[in-house]
Amino acid sequence: MTVYFVGAGPGDPELLTLKAARIIGQCSVCLYAGSLVPVEVVGCAPKDARVVDTAPMTLDETHTEILAAHAKGQDVARVHSGDPSLYGAIAEQIRRLRADDIDYEIIPGVPAYTAVAAALGQELTIPEIAQSIILTRMSMKSTSMPAGETLENFAISGATLAIHLAIRNMREIERVLIPHYGANCPVVVAYRASWPDQIIIRGTLSNIRKKVRDAKITRTALILLGPALKEQQDFVDSALYHPDMEHVLRNRKTSAPQEA
Repeated sequence: MTVYFVGAGPGDPELLTLKAARIIGQCSVCLYAGSLVPVEVVGCAPKDARVVDTAPMTLDETHTEILAAHAKGQDVARVHSGDPSLYGAIAEQIRRLRADDIDYEIIPGVPAYTAVAAALGQELTIPEIAQSIILTRMSMKSTSMPAGETLENFAISGATLAIHLAIRNMREIERVLIPHYGANCPVVVAYRASWPDQIIIRGTLSNIRKKVRDAKITRTALILLGPALKEQQDFVDSALYHPDMEHVLRNRKTSAPQEA
């Protein structure tokens, strides 16, 4: 018996990986976080599978479901939004599985910030403008942040920030980041990226808070900000495809490329 932590992606069922869909389709028990994972995502579960929405359940209640499946020798698909390694709360689940000597495997998924970039039609790593992305969140009612992992510290880098679980803290984001990024720094707020009711709001650090308030968005949103999000900008081409850049797969001394 194995517990599979399955990355369901940001919401669109078509963004499930082939492996994720296969695993869900072969497990007798499917436990999914219904607050963040649409029921359509687990629609590929077997018709006779036990499918449980764990959103209203505690960690111990969820583990009890796993123990029951373990006693019957049934595989479990533990379906999480995005990629399980990012704010998936799987570490504490894994600790319990190890204590009970239950096998597990992690199936990666499409993280939300990549779905937002796709919706924007933009690359997040622009040559000589932004080459780093910092994934972080803010402390409110959730678990506190480790010392040193602050917006102030991250802002010093000037990197693109992807801020989770912070939509109700826009005033603080504005206060902390304007001195580092400037009032005109581009900001994107994405509500339920890739879902049918997806909302994408563009703005700047000086006006995004009002736009979010006017749209009445209070949860399930990701904040992206940084100079890479500017819709139109001048930048140099990547050296990857520059004709003067030689590498093992492209040598100017060799003949023209041949068809495969």
